[in-house]
Amino acid sequence: MLLKTLINILDNELNSHEITDYSPNGLQVEGKPNVSKIVTGVTASMALIEQAITLNADAILVHHGYFWKGESQVIVGMKKRRLQHLLKHDISLISYHLPIDIHASLGNNAQLGQLLNVEN
Repeated sequence: MLLKTLINILDNELNSHEITDYSPNGLQVEGKPNVSKIVTGVTASMALIEQAITLNADAILVHHGYFWKGESQVIVGMKKRRLQHLLKHDISLISYHLPIDIHASLGNNAQLGQLLNVEN
């Protein structure tokens, strides 16, 4: 699937354009134009990036990505190393924060409620 198509599908399903958030939702780091394998996780940690590299993933989809409001815009240290690995291996980073929290059926709260048999 084309990366652009994947982002459009996710943006539309999660209504990300309607949500003001603390970090950018959607594509945060562009990798290969085609996506065949996606690795998912909660946070775009170095361990997750290394696992994605091991699995030859084209993209990583997370809840907690990068570029949070209020954090330094300087790319050094841990952030530099993480971005360096993504760019070197041409892996896209896709992140949805609040859209994943509040989605009526796919969201964290909806899924947890379902697992616990909670009625709304």
